Amino acid sequence: MQLIDIAVNLTHPSLAVQAEALLERAYAADVCQMVLTGTSLNESEASLTLCRQLDDSGQRLFSTAGVHPHAASTWDASSGNTLKALLQEAQVRAVGECGLDFDRDFSPRPAQEKALEEQLALAVELQMPVFLHEREASQRMLEILRDYRDRLPAAVIHCFTGERRALYAYLDLDLHIGITGWVCDERRGTHLHPLLRDIPDERLMLETDAPFLLPRTLRPKPKSGRNEPAFLGEVLREVALHRGQPEDSLAAQTTRNARLFFGLPVILDGPPPES
Repeated sequence: MQLIDIAVNLTHPSLAVQAEALLERAYAADVCQMVLTGTSLNESEASLTLCRQLDDSGQRLFSTAGVHPHAASTWDASSGNTLKALLQEAQVRAVGECGLDFDRDFSPRPAQEKALEEQLALAVELQMPVFLHEREASQRMLEILRDYRDRLPAAVIHCFTGERRALYAYLDLDLHIGITGWVCDERRGTHLHPLLRDIPDERLMLETDAPFLLPRTLRPKPKSGRNEPAFLGEVLREVALHRGQPEDSLAAQTTRNARLFFGLPVILDGPPPES
């Protein structure tokens, strides 16, 4: 069985200090490929650097490059050119993490919308998929996406936590849906359980969003309390349970989806050879 984790915040200090050991645990847990998340220009550069440093084969670690809505106030006249250069690096496979967050509003909403639209325009120009973040902003996100969707090759709503109406609207735009350990949270994730069956097979992908969103169903729980790619199997288990689907077939489908979406190579089973 092979799994692909489409969202790992490996530049986060809690993960970066143990990056090599973390990757070894992931590979041992059948997570054969990972996409490292870029959330600002600096973090996007750092994610790309980690791909180069930690994957001699160039087959297992890839990244996104973009500016998260929390950092949208940093977007300026030069940001687009800087980002465009990053997006043309071989390991960078998607534009993002970009989007709208009207829950925390760490950046003003007009700044969020401007940064999102300019990143969507770059994705259209370069014909790259988009890795999207949305919290409490589905209506505005849909309004913006409709102007670009026909010209985008693909887009995923990463870490979907919304309600049925938002899910159906995103699926109507032919978007992919990323599911995290949020679905394992009995306090706030149970509304997702009946929705999982509504996601078409070819539109579903799995992610940890490590070090965040440790699956609450995981046993035993790590003493650190941090999530990591090795725990992606717990997300797989929970999603398979509520879709009424065998875990191995769900793993094969979501892995195929991630490879097609990000343009990842097919690799043989087993951990990478030691360098």
